[in-house]
Amino acid sequence: MATVTASTPALGSVRLNHLAALDVKGADAEKFLQGQTSAQVSLADGYFAPLTCFCTPKGRMLANAQLMRLGEDHYRLLLSNTLLDSLANHLKKFAAFYRAELTTYRDLIFIGASDEAQALADQLDIELPVQVGTHTNSDQACVLRYPGETARWLVCFDNDSQVDVASVQDDQAGRNAWQLEDIRSGLAWLTDTQQDHFLPQMLNWEALGGISFKKGCYTGQEVVARAHFRGQVKKRLMRISIETTTLPEVGASVVNGDDKAVGEVVVSAPDHQGGVELLAVMSTKVAEETMPLYLDGAPAILLPLPYAIERVDPEQLAVSLNG
Repeated sequence: MATVTASTPALGSVRLNHLAALDVKGADAEKFLQGQTSAQVSLADGYFAPLTCFCTPKGRMLANAQLMRLGEDHYRLLLSNTLLDSLANHLKKFAAFYRAELTTYRDLIFIGASDEAQALADQLDIELPVQVGTHTNSDQACVLRYPGETARWLVCFDNDSQVDVASVQDDQAGRNAWQLEDIRSGLAWLTDTQQDHFLPQMLNWEALGGISFKKGCYTGQEVVARAHFRGQVKKRLMRISIETTTLPEVGASVVNGDDKAVGEVVVSAPDHQGGVELLAVMSTKVAEETMPLYLDGAPAILLPLPYAIERVDPEQLAVSLNG
């Protein structure tokens, strides 16, 4: 467990070194992705950036990502850098049958920005998108509007861009502030330690519009759809606070009063009061029944999520965003 040395600072601008990009280009790029991802790929129109995920044939998530269309026959997936190579290697097995080329990018600069986003956008000569889940592109950059209590944007550009990043934080405290906003948004990004472990619904992915139930087949689609329509999802992502001076390990157990494991930690970050907030995949019985919860002996308190646990179709999201 990592010790929390200070409360999380206010969100400014910070280098997000935990992210990477996987680009898919070619005449068959859309067709290829359509058969692999939970997103309706045609919805990625250069404005709307749908959430998506890639699954095993058994419906377990290999990675989750945000999908952007950067140009004709050019798509970009934003995901954890710990999953970049494994997802690329997995997809290359299928890409060989399509006119599609995969390129991994670790050296792109990713900056999470709030109040300082406009100044950064001005340097890159690009507009900030207004609506959550939308993006803007230019020859040298792309900017994605993220959810959160604080207005924030993810800015991505090449290493050789003439942008002054000297004032941008590059420390864990700044990244904790960004991660805390993800947690409060109920948004969990997989890492390599969680690969092939969760159904998408366990991370509330259909409540975030990350699963299209209207598209055709993709790898794992049958299992994901069956779990949804038969109501077989018995674990859900929940938000929790604990009064502690240490960050729990990924996978640490949340237990009930009988010391029985009822959930596991997915991601955590220090809060502004010197404690910790986290997202954990929990038994749905926790929400249905009043029970004491503990993590490493510290009392754990359930906190509300900013969305209802119900299906949100990305097709409807796209319509609402476009007007």
